[in-house]
Parts: sequence; C-alpha cells; structure tokens
Amino acid sequence: MRYLIRRLAFYVVALWASVTINFALPRLIPGNPVDAYIARLQGQVALSPATIQALEDQFGGSDAHSPILVQYFHYLSNILHGNLGTAFSQGALPVTIVLAHALPWTLGLVGVSTIISFMLGTLLGIVAAWNRGSALDSIAVPVTTFLSSIPYFWLALGLIYIFATNLAWLPGGYGFDPYNIDFMDLQGFSWEYVGSVLQHAILPALTIVISSFSGWLLGIRNSMLTTISEDYVLMARAKGLSNQRVMLMYAARNAILPSVTGFSLALGYVVAGSLLTEMVFSYPGIGFVLYKAISYLDYNLIEGIFLCIAVTILLATLLSEIAYLFLDPRVRHERG
Repeated sequence: MRYLIRRLAFYVVALWASVTINFALPRLIPGNPVDAYIARLQGQVALSPATIQALEDQFGGSDAHSPILVQYFHYLSNILHGNLGTAFSQGALPVTIVLAHALPWTLGLVGVSTIISFMLGTLLGIVAAWNRGSALDSIAVPVTTFLSSIPYFWLALGLIYIFATNLAWLPGGYGFDPYNIDFMDLQGFSWEYVGSVLQHAILPALTIVISSFSGWLLGIRNSMLTTISEDYVLMARAKGLSNQRVMLMYAARNAILPSVTGFSLALGYVVAGSLLTEMVFSYPGIGFVLYKAISYLDYNLIEGIFLCIAVTILLATLLSEIAYLFLDPRVRHERG
C-alpha cells in the first residue's frame, strides 16, 4: 500500500511538471496567435476597433499580453475548473468540444490498430522464437525488418496508389463519405454511416498495423531467445510438460514483460494519434487537429491536446507498473 501511495505521489508531481511544460512550450513559438488571427480577418473584411477588442477578449488576447506568471496561474485555474479555452482555429469552438469530436476517431483508428499490431506481432514473435530456424522464423525476420524501415507516409501513399487510385477498391482519405450519406445519418446510428466509417478506416489502419507490428515481433523474438535458455525453462522441459505450456507459461510469460511497458506507452500515445497517417489520409483525428492547431498557432488547442496526451501516458505507465505486480512474482516480492 505504501508503494502505491509513493507511486501516486510521484505521478502527481509528474503531472504538474507536464502541465507546466505544456504551458511553456507553445509560448516559445514566435508570434501571437490572436494577433495573427485578427490579421487574417483584416485581410478579408474591415474590422472596427470594437470588433478587434471583442475578438481579443474572446480568444484571450488580453491574457496573452499579460505577464507570464499571471498567464500561468490563470492557466492552472482554468484547468482545475475544466476550462481549456477556445479553439479559434476550429471556428471559435471550445477546446473540450473539439477534443470530444476528434478523440473517438483517433481512439477507434489508432487504438484498435495498436492492439491488433501488438497481439499479432507478439504471437508471431513467440512462435518464431520457439521454432527458431523454421520457415516462419526465416521469413518473418527479414520481412519485418524491411517493413519497419518504411516511413509511415511512404507506406500510406503506396497503399493509396495501389488500392484507392489503381484498383479503386477502397477510399483514399477522410473519415467517411459525406456525399453519399444523408446528413441526418450523421446525427445518430446508421448502418450506412458505420459501413462508410469502417471502409474509410481500412487503409489508415492497415498502414499503422504494417508499420508497427514488426517492432513488436522483433522485440518479443529477441526476448524469447534469451528466456528460452534460462534454467527454469530447461527445468520445465525436464519435468515433461507439454511444449505449448512451457512456451506460454514459462518462456513467453517472462519474455513479454519488457513489451508490457512498451505497450502501455503505445496506448498512452494513442491519444496523440498517428500524425503523419492522419495527415496523408485527412483523417479527422487528434493528430490532424494538432497539425492544424500548430499551423494557426492555436495555443489553447495545442495545450489541450498535449494535456490529454500527458495524462494518458502517465495513466498508462501507472497501469503498466500494476500489471508488472501481477505478471512477475519477483516484482511483488521486491515491492513488499
């Protein structure tokens, strides 16, 4: 119990440090986002001084000109009250609403793709290491090494060229087809809408799975090769246990421990989205929203996205430590 309390205290301090860094980093970018937004509007329409003052008040322009400490404490106060500000790069919508609309797209695409790639890579890596020198092992290592060296955006462009442009089997971008779906279907559940979403998610999901599962496979394979030579694995074999039980309960259970930490961090980064993939496919997730926010110097939206990323990574790391306590008895003994 004391260990958990100490770890929770550490994560509270880490969260405060993340919030502070999150506040400071966007303000290191040259320029004032409110002034840049007003300048863009003045290039399109004539703005009166009263309108400019109203825009500055709405988007926090007066706060942007105040001392940095005043901005910092104002920022902490807003976070405690659940107010993340207004995202002027998204039509003056509150940041919480923008995140609420973008998060389901990212969680559905990147989250499911990460879980699939982890499970696929881990299972293939375990089997390949246990049957070292087999056809599967001889093919898996060079193929996955080659796939892991391909950049995301090149793989995405290649899949678009093959399956969307040449074969015309799948759509090459966006989250759904707004031209062939009734607007009323977007407001609630509709099989046509769900089918369109799934169809548009195939290529970006395939890009993420192909690019990431090779890393899981190579990592668990190398860890398994080390674990197989351990004494407790040899003892289990000497007892006459079945190969499947020795592979899963003795070798794989211990070899997978390093991958648990990597998987927890990968789940934490799910909220960040796959920036390059979402940009190539114009997918309406957090990564694409972050790209637009940086382009418009939207401090509030950048801070809101980074805050979500920091919280999810810290939470995922805490869950990985708890998982270690259950997976490895040695860790429980040391913590005790």
